[in-house]
Amino acid sequence: MIKAIAIDDEPLALKVIESFCNESNEVELQKTFTKPHEAIEYLKENNIDLLFLDINMPSVSGIDVAKMVKDKMIVFTTAYSEFAVEGFDLNAVDYLLKPFTKDRFKQAIQKVKQLKSSIVSEDQSCFYIKADYALHRVDFRDVLYIEGLDDYIKIHLPNRKPIVARSTMKGILELLPSDKFVRIHRSFIVPLARIKAVKGKLVVLPETEFPIGSSYEAAFQEAFNKGS
Repeated sequence: MIKAIAIDDEPLALKVIESFCNESNEVELQKTFTKPHEAIEYLKENNIDLLFLDINMPSVSGIDVAKMVKDKMIVFTTAYSEFAVEGFDLNAVDYLLKPFTKDRFKQAIQKVKQLKSSIVSEDQSCFYIKADYALHRVDFRDVLYIEGLDDYIKIHLPNRKPIVARSTMKGILELLPSDKFVRIHRSFIVPLARIKAVKGKLVVLPETEFPIGSSYEAAFQEAFNKGS
C-alpha cells in the first residue's frame, strides 16, 4: 500500500484526490493539507511514500515544498502547464494537469507503484532509480562508488556518465546489500569487493582513494573484516 498525503490550497481539489484515493486499492491517503507548513511538520513525524502536491499556492509554492522534502515520491497537481518543466526538474514521478480524470490519476499511481516496487530486483542483482525523466537499472556489480551531493547522489559507473538522482545517502544505502556496500564517509559509499587496500584513514580503490570519516570508521572496519 502506498502511504500518501495531499497538499493543495483549494479544498475542492483535495476532495477530488481523496475520492480517487478512496476508490483505489493501492493508495492510503492519510491526511490532506491546505497549509504547506503544516504538511512539512507532519512529515517530520510520519513516514509517507508519496505527496500529491499543488504547485501554485499563495504562501509557499509546491516547488519550494518539494525542495524541502527528501526521500518522498512526488506527483505534482496544478492547473498551470507552464510549471511542468520545473516540476520534472525536481524528479517528480508525474505531473497531473487539473482537472485530471480518474484514468489519468490511475496512470500516475502506476508510475508510483512501479518506482516503489521495482526499486530492488527480485534476484537482488540490481536496483532501479529515477533520474533524467527515466527509471534506470543499475547492476550492483557495475557500481564504482556513490558520491553524496547535498540532496542528490552521483552513482559512478564504468564507461558511461554518472547517474545523478535526487536522494540522500541514507536513502540509497537502504537499497544496497549491506554485505556488498559500505558507507565510509558522509560523502562516499563504496563496494567492498572493489577495495584494494586500507592505508591508515584511506580506502584505496582501483581508480582513486577516499578518506574514512571518523563517525563511519567502526562500521567500516566491521564490514571490511567480515568481507575479507
